[in-house]
Amino acid sequence: MKILLATDGSEYSELAIRFLSCLNLSPDDEITVFHAVSWYPLYYEKEYYYETLKEIKQEIAPKILDAALNILKPMKAKISTAIEEGSPEQCIVDTAESSGMDLIVMGARGIKGVKSLFIGSVTRSVAHNSSTPVLVIKPPVGSSPDRCKILFATDGSDNAAATGVFLSRIPFPGNAEMAILNVISAPFSLSIPETFYPGINERIVKIEVQEREREFRNSERVIELAREQLGKRFNKIEVLSEVGDPSTEILRVSETSKSDIIAVGCRGLRGIKGIMGSVSRNVLTHAKCSVLIGKMCK
Repeated sequence: MKILLATDGSEYSELAIRFLSCLNLSPDDEITVFHAVSWYPLYYEKEYYYETLKEIKQEIAPKILDAALNILKPMKAKISTAIEEGSPEQCIVDTAESSGMDLIVMGARGIKGVKSLFIGSVTRSVAHNSSTPVLVIKPPVGSSPDRCKILFATDGSDNAAATGVFLSRIPFPGNAEMAILNVISAPFSLSIPETFYPGINERIVKIEVQEREREFRNSERVIELAREQLGKRFNKIEVLSEVGDPSTEILRVSETSKSDIIAVGCRGLRGIKGIMGSVSRNVLTHAKCSVLIGKMCK
């Protein structure tokens, strides 16, 4: 597996680095520690300050990479470094694409002083525009270093199936736990009080009941396919089927189950490479744990 580890030297990047150090990577795996050098000079500043800021950024860049290498040193994977000048979000996306990376790993650097569930613009942009799967690492909530609990939310789509395949490739720790979740959208009929059912045309009620039964059967089929897909990789698998808004239920289940990672497929606009749909975007924005945004295979 080829991994692009994007770091800016922040505490959030360090979390992403330490997450990678917990994976069972082999000598055949590759990690490229990547840093983008960027600066945003103010228009009223003199050229001297612009050049000085540029020099400082360039001097710090190797130190940022060295800090990451010190943490990754014990790993068996091949480790290399890369520095690019330019917009971080564009550099990360372009480098991952041109280098044939399998995964982008980065921290969820948010607004200073605001809790980490608010991700920064660079992280959001990379997850939104990359055609490579993106794993955004957030500070763990109530988890311990020797455990990894993954919540895989699947709707049975090709995007979800691709995410399931990708999950089975990631060398998670041997004791990693998997929970498979399918969310059935709540029907309009559920908003009608049962006391009014006798006054509704029986044919309509029958159709609604049949449709609900069909949806539950489909949910069972989606979950079973995912379990077959992941059964060879994970020893412990839990299955869940919920009814409601997909984003809300995924986030709720992730919190109650104290998940470490939520994995969702990127079901975006048809024909537009990498663009996230509303569910994956909402989960990435509001999740209190790390999020893997799966993408269709390149």
